[in-house]
Amino acid sequence: MSGTNGSGRQRRGRNGEGVAESVKFGPLALWIGFNLRMAQEAAFEAFSRRSLEIGESPGRFATLTLIARNPGISQTELSHAAGRDKSSLTPVVEDLVRRGLVERNRMDTDRRAYRLNLTAEGKKTLTQLTRCARRHERNLDRIIGMRDRKRFLALLKKIAAEIE
Repeated sequence: MSGTNGSGRQRRGRNGEGVAESVKFGPLALWIGFNLRMAQEAAFEAFSRRSLEIGESPGRFATLTLIARNPGISQTELSHAAGRDKSSLTPVVEDLVRRGLVERNRMDTDRRAYRLNLTAEGKKTLTQLTRCARRHERNLDRIIGMRDRKRFLALLKKIAAEIE
């Protein structure tokens, strides 16, 4: 197989440009894991372009959303919910605190742990990012199709829950 994705359409690289026809993907073209990764990369790049329009990092959207929906969430709870280890989430939280989007308060019961809440500026930023995310989701819905959306989400959640 050359640079096609198995359907005769050219595979896209990380930045959306076409991959040279001389590239042979072999069994990767049919492997779910590889194609899942390529789809995730493409979707992330597309959302990145939308969020950069408002001067924000796309990686902040899930963090801000989880804090907004769970006022007072601990950093440990947040790391579990976001599917990230605490050490990789800490710099993100520190950046959001430094920028005045999140406030971090020590817990009374455990002085080593913090509760997180959005500030007014954090809520404003989340509103802007949510608009970007909705436009991005509409594009994904166009690609996947509304008829297949529910099943597609169910399969993604099943992979996340059951993968070893």
